[in-house]
Amino acid sequence: MELIDLSKIPHSDDRFARFLDDVCQSLEFDHASYATFNPISGAIQGFANYRTDWIMHYTRKGLHRIDPTIHIGRKSIAPVDWNRLERTPHFQSVFNDAPAFGVAARGLTVPVRGPYGDVGLMSVTRDCSDQEWHLLKKKVIGNLQVAAVHMHDNVMSSDLPMAALNLPVLSTREREILQWVAEGKTQQDIGDILAISHRTVEVHLRSARTKLGALSTPQAIGRAVGLGMIKPG
Repeated sequence: MELIDLSKIPHSDDRFARFLDDVCQSLEFDHASYATFNPISGAIQGFANYRTDWIMHYTRKGLHRIDPTIHIGRKSIAPVDWNRLERTPHFQSVFNDAPAFGVAARGLTVPVRGPYGDVGLMSVTRDCSDQEWHLLKKKVIGNLQVAAVHMHDNVMSSDLPMAALNLPVLSTREREILQWVAEGKTQQDIGDILAISHRTVEVHLRSARTKLGALSTPQAIGRAVGLGMIKPG
């Protein structure tokens, strides 16, 4: 199950990202995100206005695979208050480092179910006291649910879900190795860092080049950077 940032799809506009910003401003939240599930590839696709370093950390660690706000929200028909989530090891793995990236563990996920079995999740966060959170939820929950439906319906009716099918899907290890190469590490260096053989590093690089349609590793790095899969070195 891969995580795809829809804003990185070539030729996509920024209206959905701007909509998340508007939701935060009008409903008094710090951050917002939207996710849906591609029925063909199984990938999680979406947008978020979190800090870039948190998005990179979240993606690099593959936290979407264990994030309880996603997996419980996907099964729910009612909004999920993160305060009520059990503090499991998975919850701790996702949120222990979040404050260092400006992300509060206080949040709300609103599921949206479409007419064709599609599911979308809009999540919002706010760093505030329990009392402030209770009052804010009560004040904005209706508008937040309307916003979630609007976001989901517009994403589903756009070309983005199908366009995402044409994006290459790299494994976490392939992205990790490309990132190290982008930062100037040799295959031997990367093997030592990741405790794998340099031959295994080459296998992953070859696979990444094939998926990205690249003839060389520098070309693969350029495409991966352009698609937002890794950071420039």
